[in-house]
Amino acid sequence: MLSTAKGVLFDLDGTLLDTADDLGAALNHLLNAHGFTKVSSKEYRLVASDGVYPLLDLGFKEQLAKFDKEVLRQEFLDYYLENIATHTKLFPGIEQLLTLIEDANIPWGIVTNKPAFLTDPLLLHFEQFAKSQSNISGDTIKERKPHPAPMLLASKQLGVAAEHIWYLGDAKRDIDAGNAALMTTVAVKWGYIKPLDDCSKWQANHIISNPLDLVGISK
Repeated sequence: MLSTAKGVLFDLDGTLLDTADDLGAALNHLLNAHGFTKVSSKEYRLVASDGVYPLLDLGFKEQLAKFDKEVLRQEFLDYYLENIATHTKLFPGIEQLLTLIEDANIPWGIVTNKPAFLTDPLLLHFEQFAKSQSNISGDTIKERKPHPAPMLLASKQLGVAAEHIWYLGDAKRDIDAGNAALMTTVAVKWGYIKPLDDCSKWQANHIISNPLDLVGISK
């Protein structure tokens, strides 16, 4: 990869950062506050990168219809923002991969569907992201993944043509967006891929199980 890529882009949740336990803590805080049973890590990890509403559906189940979902969403976000990096950590191997990319003078960045008011403060907790040259959030522009527009904006910010960029993500929407932008796509198996999801059907150019596996593959 380091001999062929001229730029690298990453998804955030489930690719660079394991954010599931902080998202799960926000959900369980709400459930406890409203008298519901907490959910386990095994349960909430399956929907950790899907957004707030799937997490609320998981926790409140059919009782969710009795609540104002917008009020619950705001309660969730308020707690999450206050505790955004309490448990969140880099996935094993990510720091080493970023170091290798930077040592090779390859520009890199992040394209996530997480809104900027959460993305920006989260990134500040990790010095490893200081050299990211493009941070595109889910509301940076009107389109979001799987639309290719965020990918193309990141490409422009990196100063690298999209066809020379590799994009890593743990969801089909990531691969769809990268493919639509004509990037080399890499599905990562360490993220929040559900048991029934078959990433071999996502049409990614490559599938890897460890971040450092990226170094050994070529286009």
